[in-house]
Amino acid sequence: MADAPTTIRGDVIFDAEGRNIGGFRNDITVRRPGGLPSEVYDLPTDEGPGHGGNSSAPYPLAYFTSALTACVMVQLRAFARRLKIEVTGIAVDTRCHWERVQQGSAPYVSAPVAFTMDIDLGAAVPEADQRRLLAAAEKGCFIEAALKPGVVRHRLKIKDQWVEVRSGQ
Repeated sequence: MADAPTTIRGDVIFDAEGRNIGGFRNDITVRRPGGLPSEVYDLPTDEGPGHGGNSSAPYPLAYFTSALTACVMVQLRAFARRLKIEVTGIAVDTRCHWERVQQGSAPYVSAPVAFTMDIDLGAAVPEADQRRLLAAAEKGCFIEAALKPGVVRHRLKIKDQWVEVRSGQ
């Protein structure tokens, strides 16, 4: 009888300290508790002139879009090794689309419409392996796990065609 696989659990925690330094400019410091001293990141944010800012730093939504893209890319690379799928290159293009609705001068209400990720793992990777790898990356991406189910949509490049993949396929 084969031994059951060992289950490994662990917490992944990041803390952020934010301070507004004027207008819409914020200085944010992100730390990983217990991490290396080099795991402290200064991530300033601002808004564009249309929202009252000066565009002196990336918008918060630019960081969000980057984080979602990078998280999926990291998981694709990490799980390709674990699943023994040879991937020579990974290209991901992400579009994050929100809607905002404002009634008169009241504060607007925002909602996600869709976050679409076009993922190209290269033509040499068989479609079944691409789907298996994407399913693992979806489950492993911390950013994606924090979002409402169905908000993130994936498409794989299969023989020069973009094919939509439902979660877990």
